[in-house]
Amino acid sequence: MSELAIQDWPLPYEARLDARARGTVDLVVMHCTELPDLAIAREYGERVRYEVSQTGNSGHYYVDRDGSTFRFVADTRVAHHTAGFNPRSIGIEMVNLGRYPDWTDSRRQAFTEPYTAAQIDALLALLARLRADHPNLRWIAGHDELDRRTEPASDDPAIQLPRRVDPGPLFPWPRVLAESGLRKLVPDSGD
Repeated sequence: MSELAIQDWPLPYEARLDARARGTVDLVVMHCTELPDLAIAREYGERVRYEVSQTGNSGHYYVDRDGSTFRFVADTRVAHHTAGFNPRSIGIEMVNLGRYPDWTDSRRQAFTEPYTAAQIDALLALLARLRADHPNLRWIAGHDELDRRTEPASDDPAIQLPRRVDPGPLFPWPRVLAESGLRKLVPDSGD
């Protein structure tokens, strides 16, 4: 596996995010942008959603379809990407359409875009680097496994849909688990 080039592209509010020591990170959370491209994902990440801290929601790393990898938030900062798990985790966003633009339509919940080979190769190189940089990193989980909240479907409020389904059914968990050296975190198991 070749050396991964990570392009630093810090979010404007990165310095306002809480600081943390590298030793506190033991988990990677996998996400899917569920947006058309990296530029739109960047726009979402730059939006200020928390008035007190003047920060927003984003992952730490974004892996584009061609394998290009960007760091939006330093590992030593707590990014807002998975409620309840942010202080201990690094969020990795894979650029992928997911359910876009019908996130809450119960009739359109299928993921149809496969992750590219270049993305998965870059992800595995990134995970290897993160394992080398964070001595306590040993777990990995999907956003869908950690955030199990539901919301009413836009087409029928009587239907409750999962708020998060990323990284989705097309994410190659068997390969990532086999080659990353990380173990799947099982919520509520005491891990």
